Parts: sequence; C-alpha cells; structure tokens
Amino acid sequence: MSFFNINSRTRTLTFKPKKIEENNRRFQLKEYTKATLGSGSLARVVRLPEGEDLNEWLAANTVDFYNQINMLYGTITEFCISETCPMMSAGSQYEYLWQDSSKYKKPTKMSAPEYIETLLQWVLSFIDNESVFPTKNGFPFPKSFPLIIRQIYKRLFRVYAHIYCHHFSAIIALGEEAHLNTSFKHFIFFVNEFNLIEKKEYAPLQELVDSFITNGK
Repeated sequence: MSFFNINSRTRTLTFKPKKIEENNRRFQLKEYTKATLGSGSLARVVRLPEGEDLNEWLAANTVDFYNQINMLYGTITEFCISETCPMMSAGSQYEYLWQDSSKYKKPTKMSAPEYIETLLQWVLSFIDNESVFPTKNGFPFPKSFPLIIRQIYKRLFRVYAHIYCHHFSAIIALGEEAHLNTSFKHFIFFVNEFNLIEKKEYAPLQELVDSFITNGK
C-alpha cells in the first residue's frame, strides 16, 4: 500500500506539507524514493544512490518523513488532546520534555499535542531555512548539518512512539495501520542505514523495531 494515498483527514491546526519544486534536485530524489519503494526492498530504498551527495539525500528524506509524520498525526488529533495526553510520553516509562535554543531553554513539560505541534514547527523552521537546507545549486550545507539532522530524527521518532503507544487503537479504527507501519518501517531502515539515532532511543518500541530489522526488507 502506498503511503502517498493516505486519506484526507487532517487536523484543525495542521502544517501544510512541505512541497519541493520540480526543478529542484531534491524533487528528483523524492521521485526516486517513490519509484524504489515498489521494489519491496527497504534496504535498497534507503541506500544512498550512486553519485549522490549524502547531505542532499538526508535533506530530501527528512522533508519526506516530516510530511509523512505530519499527515499521520493529523489523522488522530481529535484523540490526542491535552485532557487525554497531558504529557508527551511513550507508554508509562518514557516521558519527553521539550528544549530548544530559543523559547524553551530548559527542559519543559508539555502535553503531547503541544509537544508535537512545537516539534513540527521546529523541524519546519530548519527545512525553510536556506542556510540549513539549501535548495539552490552550489550552496553548501552547514558544518552543523549532521548534528541538526540527528536531533530532528531523534525527535521525529518520539511522534511515532507516542502514536503507537497511545493511539494505535484509533489508527486501526481509521484503517491507517498499514500506512503507519509502512512509514515507520521505512523510517527505521533509513535511520539505521545512516546511524541517525542512538539505539537506546528505540526502547519504547524496541520489540517492533527488532521485528522490522529481523525481517530485513
């Protein structure tokens, strides 16, 4: 099942999917990913295409995963509210606090919807920043790009973890479990290929992650 056919349910305060101009190299990489997703081998899908720049490949996939998570979360926002999810967590053992370099300089407790909205806006601020995610040919990526990318993927994982641990029944009721599983499996293969997340971060979904990796496709 193609993720790109996900239904049109969206939350009230949604972030618009980040579009890539067709004359941009990143658009070509997105099309390459869509084409290879049908091959049945995620190991092949996530691999750096021959002759491509690593940072450009990371950037293109980051935009794609941002859009996927944005849409997936948009299907369950009526269930993920501050009353039912007063803290950003993944099960009873894992709580996530928010911290950034501007407004929240100390670890801050947030409800899950507030955390996820803040996270999506934070990721978008990097994607929209030409000095971090350059879209024009010849413009270099910053030296801090690898660190920024790792921070982004570490936090995007937490959205998957929250959805699986607290809203999977809603996902099933909406008929979106195949989309969620496909997106998350693709995500895991990608971050493993490029060592973007420390393995300890997988703990809330360790069993699921292990099952994906063991299957090897």
